[in-house]
Amino acid sequence: MVDWVELMQEKTELRNTISYVGNKSLPLLRLFRYKEAFSLAFVQHMIEELKLTDSDLILDPFCGMGTTLLASSFSSITSIGIDKSPLAVFISNTLPLLLSTEPHYLRETYQQLISRLEKQPLAPIAEDVPIIKIAFPPDILTTLRKLKSGIDNLDTPIRDVMTLLFLSILEGCSYTSKDGQFLRLNRRKNIVEPIKLLENKIYEAEKDLYLVEQLGWRRKWRAPIIMQCDARQMSQYLLHISPTAIITSPPYANRYDYTRSYTLELCFGFVRNYEELKALRSDMLRSHIEARVNPDEYPSHYIAQEIIKSLEQRRSNLNNPRIPLMLKGYFVDMELVIKEFARILAPKSWAVMVVGNVRYDGETIPVDTILCDIAESVGFDVKAIWIARYKGNSSQQMKKYGRLPVRESVLIWRKRTK
Repeated sequence: MVDWVELMQEKTELRNTISYVGNKSLPLLRLFRYKEAFSLAFVQHMIEELKLTDSDLILDPFCGMGTTLLASSFSSITSIGIDKSPLAVFISNTLPLLLSTEPHYLRETYQQLISRLEKQPLAPIAEDVPIIKIAFPPDILTTLRKLKSGIDNLDTPIRDVMTLLFLSILEGCSYTSKDGQFLRLNRRKNIVEPIKLLENKIYEAEKDLYLVEQLGWRRKWRAPIIMQCDARQMSQYLLHISPTAIITSPPYANRYDYTRSYTLELCFGFVRNYEELKALRSDMLRSHIEARVNPDEYPSHYIAQEIIKSLEQRRSNLNNPRIPLMLKGYFVDMELVIKEFARILAPKSWAVMVVGNVRYDGETIPVDTILCDIAESVGFDVKAIWIARYKGNSSQQMKKYGRLPVRESVLIWRKRTK
């Protein structure tokens, strides 16, 4: 393992840009709280840092809500986004549709929906998923299903726009809250009536459209290309396409399960039943504890191997005994992803990746340097490791092992010439 200390540089001024915090005050990006996203400002900073221009092609293989794509498009740079999550692909496809939507049309559509609400049938949802059965009071769930039914009968593209705004209110009128790797249930939570929440979201979207006009984002707009596929096999979908830059953030090895965090949204439009939700969960990059790992799978990196073997021997000390399996799957998957980076990027192209180290049973896993080692082995030169933030540990770990912050880093690689 190379000693990467010389390439490490503290850039803590970026700490708020590598999280969703930076998007909370921005039009369009604040309409849907996709808490795992990094900010528009971060992508804009990297476009400037790498001196990317409108002749470049930017790829985000974990596009999430599409922040990289929006920042690229506002800079007149062509971009491609892919994601395994159908919800992420939908959000990334739909946010740009708002740019061509007239503000008054949102309110008119909302008023038509409400006027016809009582006559609407109940929209089909994945109602056999356990959390759906307890997430809403019965009358709230009925109203939501009628709203969804009315929205489903709209014409495109306003149907997609209204669906996005509808999905953004589900958490607010449920007993649930997105909290770390879980969707937590709180029966004492103050629930807001769906019609009121949707009306407020319509007003917020109208305001955002006027702000977008003032910011001039439409003037340089270049529409992105977005598709649902797997970053571990993306070269199969990007034949004859050679991006010149990747700006992305894959899931961290922190047990977060996006199919759990976004269960409500998935069940209202993207999976038909519990079996489909479980199938999607098993297909995602293996960064969560329900990941399936074959007995013969093991990461090739020797530091990852040693850490996993050590944790396997201490499995009884872990707060979940499947953590070693998750780490196996994670590093196997990330090696596949990085090999795909090397396969599709043009020579001298850039790869920028935001990653977070993790700590289990007092053992810190240096995800950033392990991934840099893998990148070097498949054809990249590591140009920099920016330490953007130091994260704390869980209260249980700090009580037992003391406070030892772990790095959240920006990895900057450049593909070698052959």
